[in-house]
Amino acid sequence: MKKLRPILPYLKNKYIIAGLGVLIWISFFDKYDLITQYNARQALAKLEKDKKYYADEIKKNQEAINELKTNAQSLEKFAREKYLMKRDNEDIFLILDKSNSDSISVAE
Repeated sequence: MKKLRPILPYLKNKYIIAGLGVLIWISFFDKYDLITQYNARQALAKLEKDKKYYADEIKKNQEAINELKTNAQSLEKFAREKYLMKRDNEDIFLILDKSNSDSISVAE
């Protein structure tokens, strides 16, 4: 009780009570409470990370497209590896790696 004695006059002030009430309302019950603000900041950080990733991917793809447009050998290599294209007199044998389902080896 002795610890509350210095605080007691302030708790009788109606402006301080109203201020505390508004502060509590804004912090926990409002549409934009603290939890919502935290979640929004987390989502924003994730979106910024995704934006950076996609910007890097776009840059890589633009460099690859530029390389394919300017170099005939890289275009042929790309067509053979990605789309399994071949010349008329060639046979292609696919070797599938079970450990990595995305990789396809081409033996000519």
